[in-house]
Amino acid sequence: MKITVVYDNIALAAGLQADWGFSCLIEGDGLPTILFDTGASGSILLHNMRMLGLDPGGVEFIVISHGHADHTGGLAGILAVARDPSVFAPASFRVSVPAQLVGIAGPTQIADRVYSTGVLDGIEQALVVSGEKEVFAIVGCSHPGVKQLLGAASRYGEVTGIIGGFHGFRDLHELAGLSLICPCHCTRYKEDIETLFPERSVHCGVGLVLEV
Repeated sequence: MKITVVYDNIALAAGLQADWGFSCLIEGDGLPTILFDTGASGSILLHNMRMLGLDPGGVEFIVISHGHADHTGGLAGILAVARDPSVFAPASFRVSVPAQLVGIAGPTQIADRVYSTGVLDGIEQALVVSGEKEVFAIVGCSHPGVKQLLGAASRYGEVTGIIGGFHGFRDLHELAGLSLICPCHCTRYKEDIETLFPERSVHCGVGLVLEV
């Protein structure tokens, strides 16, 4: 499984654009091509994808973690070029989209080895992807709490890694059992996490590619 960060507050290479928001592309054998969140700007999202050699038209599924603009602002842009994708969003998501919109409430299987935690606290869902050995959680801003999202993700197996925004999460010992930790976007205590788990933390930014 390959996860490529295509939208983040930090850019890791010249030519890529940083902006407040988050999005990543998930690819892998036997997996649909999934765009998780869309950042704040369609033009920046598409620019970064193309700079990274990624085909926006090939996105099959779009998963929206929650309805905030820094995670949904690029949706119209990607829908303008993607070929008939399905959009999986919290059931409360009210934006009209020219695509098949699937409202998520409880825990849901989206595809083979791909799951939603369901919407926690009526706010936000996380994506869970299982590989041959790993169960990886992909989060937007973690408004319900990283511990709660990891707990919900664990129904699909022992979670080994996490990527995304952790917001104000500070109970860092809750990450101790993970083998890969990638705090992105709105993570307030990113430096603390990277200091506490130097061998397991990965510095996030546009252009990061994780092979998990």
